[in-house]
Formats: sequence, C-alpha cells, structure tokens
Amino acid sequence: MDALAVVLEKPEQLALKRLTLTPVAEGDAVVAVSWSGISTGTERLLWTGRMPSFPGMGYPLVPGYESVGTVVEAPRGSDLTVGQTVFVPGARCFGAVRGLFGGAASHLIVPAGKLVPVDAALGDKAILLALAATAYHAMAGNGPGERALIVGHGVLGRLLARLSSLSGAVPTVWETNPIRARGEFGYPVVHPDQDERRDYATITDVSGDASLLDTLIGRLAPGGEIVLAGFYEAPLSFSFPPAFMREARIRVAAEFRPHDLAAVTALIERGALSLDGLVTHQRPAAAAEDAYRTAFGEPECLKMILDWRNA
Repeated sequence: MDALAVVLEKPEQLALKRLTLTPVAEGDAVVAVSWSGISTGTERLLWTGRMPSFPGMGYPLVPGYESVGTVVEAPRGSDLTVGQTVFVPGARCFGAVRGLFGGAASHLIVPAGKLVPVDAALGDKAILLALAATAYHAMAGNGPGERALIVGHGVLGRLLARLSSLSGAVPTVWETNPIRARGEFGYPVVHPDQDERRDYATITDVSGDASLLDTLIGRLAPGGEIVLAGFYEAPLSFSFPPAFMREARIRVAAEFRPHDLAAVTALIERGALSLDGLVTHQRPAAAAEDAYRTAFGEPECLKMILDWRNA
C-alpha cells in the first residue's frame, strides 16, 4: 500500500511524494485522511532546521500530528468500525522516511489504540483536538477568580484562555502583534507594556521565546507558577534572586496524554469548549508548499489545514 505524503527533505525543501507504507500489522487500522493541520510551533522549527536534536529527529521526514480521517480498515476485536471518523495524532508508517510526526499524508497505518473517535459533524475543526489537549495538559490548576497570564495569542494561547475561563480563572493574554490582538474574545488581549499587574498566580508561555523568563518571573505573585508550554530552540536561564524572593515554581508542559484528549473531547461534545474561529486557512494537499509558507509567514494565519480528500 502507498500514500501521498508531505516530505520535508531538508530545511525549507518540501515535496509531495508517493511513499510505500509499512505493511499492516496485527492491531493496526488504516485511515484515509481528510484533513491535516500545520503546527506553527514544532513544524516551524522542522521547516527552518532549527529544531533541537532529540530522539527521532532527522531528514527526510513526514511532519504533522493533527490529522482527521475515516477508518477504511479496522482490526478484529477493536472498537473501531469502517467509516468511522477518527483523530490521528501522527503515525510511523513510512519505512525509511521518518514519521516526525507523520500525520501529513493521504493514508496512514496506525495502531488502533492511538485513534480517537470524533463526531463527524466537527468536520475540519476536529484537527484542533491535539492543540486543545496540549492546552489542557499545560493548564495550571487555577481556582475560581485567580489571575492567569497567557503569553501568545495564537491557536494554543486562545484555547488556553478558553479553558482557563471554563475553570473560573480570569485570564489575560499578552500579544505583541496587533493583528492577533484585534477582536472581542471575552478576555483582555494586551501588549505587555500595557499590563502593570505583578500578581499572576500562573503564567503560561506559549510563545517559545527563551528570553522572556526573567520578565515573567517579575510578574508572578508569591508562590506563583510559570508553565513553559512552548518549544524553545535556545537555552533558558533566569536570574535567581527575583525567583527566590517570589519562591517561584517553573514547570515544563510536554506532550498531551490520552486522558487530556479524552477530557477535551468530552468538553467539546457537551458544548463547553468551542473550536470556532481558530481555523483560518485551508489549501488542497497539492498546494502543500504554499500552505507551509503561508502558515509560517502570515500573522493572519492562525491555523492552516491541508485538504487530502481529492489528493
């Protein structure tokens, strides 16, 4: 079996190629992908070649961990059915081509246990499940009325703000790009220079800016927590005395877990968490190179989706 896939051959060199997939093994499902999302965090670093080295890193690779499609083959004994709509958090089924994270392809072979059934009525918005789960995983345990600062107003920052509001916290978002600060959101979006608060119980950074740590520590309430939820290409450091005076806590939020996916899926299904207004751009898979450049180069583009249905 083969599939069309986005292949990053080396930094800033992308092609749409037909790849032979690894054979279906016991417990695997086959998914025909409808849509896949482009991450402006980790995939930008892969695109530019600035991704720090970690296990699995290397070129050529198939990117993408935000895919939604239809089950075309389900293993015996699984809860999946042919025709079911599922979310796919990436795949490793491309032989010698690395799957990092392996979701940007027309067809995927994935262990059935990794697939998350979703309501087909969500359509292309279902690709946002990965970011929603990432936001849920990063979110601190704010109590009702507590002040929460979120740094960055992309899709992840917006989902964090929505989830924080659901928890009863009072979020403020920092954003330096005026294009991303425009609009009414139900919470304030301000330039950092316009914010004088220094009593935030939690500060969640999704900007990936390694130079901000001292600034953020200076905005914490005593005993407050900073959550590093971006992906940082540069080393992080901070001045100790201000952190000591506040008895600051610093936490790294890594990948989401299955229970995070389950939690946000439940919130979406009961209408508590909205995914509206986050998908702003869509291109056919054949225009993948243009789609990636737009996703990484235009601040108006919050989330770019590739449409694989006619690939």
